[in-house]
Amino acid sequence: MIHRFQIPNPQSRIPVLRALGGTALALVAGLAPAQNYPNKPIRMVSPFAAGGGVDFTARFIGQKISEGLGQTVVVENRAGAGGAIGTEFVAKAPPDGYTLLLGSAGPMTILPGLTAKLPYDPLKDFAPITLVTSMPFVLVVHPSLPVKTVKELLALARAKPGQLNFGSPGNGTTTHLAEELLKMSANVDMVHVPYKGVAPALTDLLAGQVQFMSGDLSTVMPQVRAGKLRAIAVTSSKRSAQVPDLPTIAEGGLPGYDASGWFGVLAPAATPVDLVTRLHAVIVKGISTPEARERLASLGGDVVGNTPAEYAVFLRADLAKWSKLIKTIGLKAESAN
Repeated sequence: MIHRFQIPNPQSRIPVLRALGGTALALVAGLAPAQNYPNKPIRMVSPFAAGGGVDFTARFIGQKISEGLGQTVVVENRAGAGGAIGTEFVAKAPPDGYTLLLGSAGPMTILPGLTAKLPYDPLKDFAPITLVTSMPFVLVVHPSLPVKTVKELLALARAKPGQLNFGSPGNGTTTHLAEELLKMSANVDMVHVPYKGVAPALTDLLAGQVQFMSGDLSTVMPQVRAGKLRAIAVTSSKRSAQVPDLPTIAEGGLPGYDASGWFGVLAPAATPVDLVTRLHAVIVKGISTPEARERLASLGGDVVGNTPAEYAVFLRADLAKWSKLIKTIGLKAESAN
């Protein structure tokens, strides 16, 4: 069968040609940034003050991106409001791959449950690139407490309701919520004692003023090795490669328990997929070396390096978990650090 097509009036083709031309120009414009990327310095925003773990990780990841792309990466500290200021800045930045965020649980999955007026949406305003590290906490007790396992701790808490105290760096911090999740999951009555930072909380734990707390590996494990504290579990869903002999809280009788800190890289929403893909490849390659794993382990982090899609699923689940817990215990924004 032969199909014959009538040639339309030349004038009728002008709008079609214009439309096709516009589409072609749009495609070229979309490809141009990716082809030339990066042709200027990239900004990595750390939403906390210089000198802490977030800042260290941001600079380390920035270095790996710089090595992989052959372009300068400048780390910019935009601290304040529990990380919300720097996080909002990235959410509203141009989606061109030149402004990145080192995200963490506080501003991304905890603050949204504490306030309905957050100036960004952690799920809609960002393009996840990769979860860099997962940071399990270690559940430690004062040596005077007659427990060596999670089961024994929970049994003691049930025998003495309201008599066991746990410390934290402050209301709404990740380690505070880790213990609240423990309380809720086990249905036990234990008393939270908030401090203004990790140091005073640890000092009182060492003095026996509080009986237990969760802390990051780099903070509490030196005290454990010195015999001043007893480690009984890690808070992550899987055992940590850094302390493989420590069981998880889930293994201790609370299946599904997981309360880890984390660091991940994100870009503003609508960042072109090819830029996200390229950044993902560079970051994952950079953090996969033995040297990188050792450096990140010094902060208590286990390297992850998952895909953007997997990171998006993780963010959604982490946000849902903490939002539900915050609502259940009635934690208010004004009391959170």
